[in-house]
Amino acid sequence: MPKRAITDEVAEADVKRIKLNKKFLDEAGELFKYILPYKTKFFFALITMGVSSLLGLIFPYVTGELLDSALSGKHEGWLGSIDNLTILLLLSLLLQAFFSFFQSVLFVEVSERSLADIRRETYAQLVRLPMAFFAHRRVGELTSRISADLTQIQDTLAISLSQLLRQLTIMIGGLILIGTMSWKLTLIMLSVFPLMALVSVIIGRKIRTMSREAQDRLADANIVVEETLQGVMNVKAFANEGYEIRRYNTGLQKYISTILRVAKYRGAFISFLIFGLFSSIVIVLWSGARFVQQGEMSIGDLTSFLLYTTFIGAAMGSFADLYSQLQKAIGATERIREILREKTEPVSLEHSSREALRSFKISGAVAFKNVSFRYPSRNDVPVLKNISFEVNAGERVALVGPSGAGKSTLVSLLQRFYEPNAGEIIVDGKNILDYPLTALRNQMAIVPQDIILFGGSIRENIAYGKPGASDEEILDAAKKAHADEFISRFPDGYNTFVGERGVKLSGGQRQRIAIARAILSNPSILLLDEATSSLDSESERLVQAALENLMKGRTSFIIAHRLSTVRDVEKIVVLKDGEVHEIGTHHELLAKEDGLYKMLSAIQFDLE
Repeated sequence: MPKRAITDEVAEADVKRIKLNKKFLDEAGELFKYILPYKTKFFFALITMGVSSLLGLIFPYVTGELLDSALSGKHEGWLGSIDNLTILLLLSLLLQAFFSFFQSVLFVEVSERSLADIRRETYAQLVRLPMAFFAHRRVGELTSRISADLTQIQDTLAISLSQLLRQLTIMIGGLILIGTMSWKLTLIMLSVFPLMALVSVIIGRKIRTMSREAQDRLADANIVVEETLQGVMNVKAFANEGYEIRRYNTGLQKYISTILRVAKYRGAFISFLIFGLFSSIVIVLWSGARFVQQGEMSIGDLTSFLLYTTFIGAAMGSFADLYSQLQKAIGATERIREILREKTEPVSLEHSSREALRSFKISGAVAFKNVSFRYPSRNDVPVLKNISFEVNAGERVALVGPSGAGKSTLVSLLQRFYEPNAGEIIVDGKNILDYPLTALRNQMAIVPQDIILFGGSIRENIAYGKPGASDEEILDAAKKAHADEFISRFPDGYNTFVGERGVKLSGGQRQRIAIARAILSNPSILLLDEATSSLDSESERLVQAALENLMKGRTSFIIAHRLSTVRDVEKIVVLKDGEVHEIGTHHELLAKEDGLYKMLSAIQFDLE
């Protein structure tokens, strides 16, 4: 290889190394920002850790003095007495235990409070992120970040960081002390141990890379568990228990094969440390024994020196693993900060602000003007094309058409889950982008086809439409939704727990609770996505009557596949392939020869 090419390659490697080091320092700085609010306690934790570590360095010195005093039989001065030296040794151990206690408590408190701040900030960030973010992410991946990554940070802040600082103190203090005892023997020791440290760093880097890979493989396996438990009903409906078990086993096998490779490297690393550490001690012991023979050291000094050497060697040996833990935490911090750097929606979080926004009212006149849209995750597929129609305040409009026509997308745009690529949506003569987001969404309520309930009580799920609602308001909303009749039959009534995602309730019961939640929110714009699809005939009749009352005076968008439910609405918008195909009333659209609505009606009524 030409000399210039080698030089360029080395220069490029240096640049990459500098960038990595800078990135490491930047991420470490971001991690320590969370400690700053607790800097006083962190400072005292460092002091207690330093004092505890320095007190530990008294042990080898006093041990050497004790040995010299015993061998010589002389008792010169206070430190020449075996009894006094023993008392000093016990006192130092007692003080070390005292300071170690406070060091441990303070480090744990600082780490746990800092981690709680990170958890709060991460969760607050996640719930404020736009729908486009979640379209690119899997739930298992996000939960893994909050659990596994934050646990890694927790372990580092609570344990690894304090141990790293402790071992660093011991190493520096030990080197200073052995330098004063015998500079010749210190140089011999230093000629051996740095080689050990260099090899440790090289092997440690390899282990860190493979450990990161193992974490990724375990995260992949955990995603399978997350998705399976979330969709357990589908798993059982399709009898795919065996398939999911095999899928999870495949993920575990990949993790095991990776972790076994890590174990081999770690085993070799530990074996090297054992051989290298004790070989170094043997070399130091051999050199020290010769110095004792030559009268340059006493037996006690050599004993102290060996103990200090052991302390220093143990500190050096632990640096690779502790540094690895710190790097893992930095990597976890980087992944968390990827979430924290995402742009959030401008929602209002303060309770007082939300109460003030509730007093804000719109009449509900809506106009779509030349709206076009593509999902960010499918930017090559146009979903809506030049959509234009108007809805007067208090008017009921049905959105009908084949699956994939863009009906649900229109509702999502109205709620500002996404923003149009072209055109604009007008509410009360004003672009929806000019409204405060929370204020706008407070004026809307949705009853989706796929009802998602939270794992709390029925009362909490209904009150979700208006947090802080009184029992009377909740009861009234449930009665209007014809939900009170089945809720009151439960032994615990409104305190009945619905289970994960409402699994303890039937589809029709979940639907009526969702309708009660919408009623309670008292919206100006109502969004119904096949709101009666899960009900039996009798329940559908009762709930349909409740919805008719609820829709009076409110602008209502009704996504309907069953055309018999939208015959009486003021306007029907027929969509096909993301475009407005027809607009009119039920009778107007039926009068159109070869009309899409007429064809869909004929098909449905023939089937019925």
